[in-house]
Amino acid sequence: MQQRDGGLDPITLEVVRNKLDGIANEMQQTLLRSSFSPIVKEGLDASASLFTVEGETLAQACAIPVHLGTLIPVVAKILELFPVAKMKAGDAFIMNEPYQGGTHLPDIAIVTPIVAKDGRVVAISAAMTHHQDMGGMSPGSVPTNAVEIFQEGLRIPPLRFRENGEYNETLVSLIRQNVRIPNTVMGDLNAQLAACNVGARRVGELVDALGHNLVGAIFENLLEKSEQLTRAALRSIPEGTYSYVDYNDNDGIELDKRIKFQVAVTIKDGNFHVDFTGSSPQVRGPFNAVPSGALAAACFAIRAVTDPNIPTNAGCFRPISLELPVGSIVNPVEPAPVNARTATIKRMAGCILGALRPAVPERVPADSSGEMLAIMFGGLRQSGESFVVGELVAGGSGAGLTSDGVDVIETDVSNCMNLPVEAMEMEAPIRVHQVALRSGSGGAGKQRGGLGIVKEYEVLEGEVRFTHRGERHMCAASGSNGGEAGAMAISQIFRTNGQTEEIPSKMMAVLQKGDRVVVTTAGGGGNGPANLRDPRLQEADVKDEKISPTARP
Repeated sequence: MQQRDGGLDPITLEVVRNKLDGIANEMQQTLLRSSFSPIVKEGLDASASLFTVEGETLAQACAIPVHLGTLIPVVAKILELFPVAKMKAGDAFIMNEPYQGGTHLPDIAIVTPIVAKDGRVVAISAAMTHHQDMGGMSPGSVPTNAVEIFQEGLRIPPLRFRENGEYNETLVSLIRQNVRIPNTVMGDLNAQLAACNVGARRVGELVDALGHNLVGAIFENLLEKSEQLTRAALRSIPEGTYSYVDYNDNDGIELDKRIKFQVAVTIKDGNFHVDFTGSSPQVRGPFNAVPSGALAAACFAIRAVTDPNIPTNAGCFRPISLELPVGSIVNPVEPAPVNARTATIKRMAGCILGALRPAVPERVPADSSGEMLAIMFGGLRQSGESFVVGELVAGGSGAGLTSDGVDVIETDVSNCMNLPVEAMEMEAPIRVHQVALRSGSGGAGKQRGGLGIVKEYEVLEGEVRFTHRGERHMCAASGSNGGEAGAMAISQIFRTNGQTEEIPSKMMAVLQKGDRVVVTTAGGGGNGPANLRDPRLQEADVKDEKISPTARP
């Protein structure tokens, strides 16, 4: 490779940068296409990433920000316990333990070394998948009434999953024995291995072509450049400390007690400090989030408010520092339950962005629904075979300064897809009767908030154990600049005996044949006064039935 002015050739740098992004995305496609569970195949709840041998993010797939962020401490822990110098081709490592750097038990990470022909480890490939079941007290392993982590499923500390290409059969047997759908879980784990192997093969080809020393210099240069660009972007934001407060509905145990999130974000001299002092103490229920969650939220936020053209790698995250009070909702003490941590991480990310809205109003919209409604169904078919199927249902995003919010879309740290009706009905004795936009749910404003969704399910056979993990049932998404709040979520169970049960945001229930569940997710906040909305847009909303004729300002 030619060098210019004593430095690395910028053309080759750019080619390699794009090559690394392409490898990460090829890993992601392998992961999605090889997986067994619908929550991955259809819901896309899995992620892949490349790391340096020092454990810094090298390239990320276009995937789930919460996974990509939490993989950072996972890889760090693996490298701490299994030094790179002792890793060999064919090795693979596994963990899901939240209190050692993981996130929650269904999210299992597989980490493998990328070994060059001369035997040196040149990089690390990693993949994280949300597994449909990891045992515990409820199908799907996200019980909203758990009060300690031991009720949530199988805890896997950092362990060797494979050595010299051979499985740790003892560990495989242990996993299979503790989950409800072992073939699906092992199928998804093998998909993670396949994704990591793709990363290893492609990066190995790159090293063969350019040489170990040159590739290492390129990796270092790419990270340094992203750090420089990120710090420059932060310096363009007015210095100061920006605060915000928002709430989650409850912890699944104390249903009338709101969970407070308070953040102070300090931008100074190219640094990004996030302080959650003042947030609620850790809660009895499973809505606590270990520190990896706050890191993921901060990583997302810093990319959201800086130049999107900056290559995403560890350099972007070096300006971040965190203050997470021990014993709080954002840094609980073991054995606090953590399975529902997504709701907490989403609210943390929303608070960080909400704090920065006055500083960069063109980049931060009104509050989004910030809701990833998790629904789990589990039981036995008439054949006696176990089934577990989950769905992640979205609400509306907040409106921007010049654009309406987006209807039914995952926002911030989650990036999943609603499960297609056909996938749900193939996996479980469930019939989906309705999927529709929720008219009138977006907050009114000069720019309207995005709409939520209405979805109706019916149990067709047997006894089904049901988990509902919602948000925004009691705390609406706020509007901005005079815009109105989005509609709050509502979920109900309609029993065959004629009784109706309203779900108070979180619920564990048993459904019988003929019972129906109807969920309506929250809308995003509006932006700007509603009386300034363009009449033509109002008319289009009425024609599209996004609002009723009587809802005009």
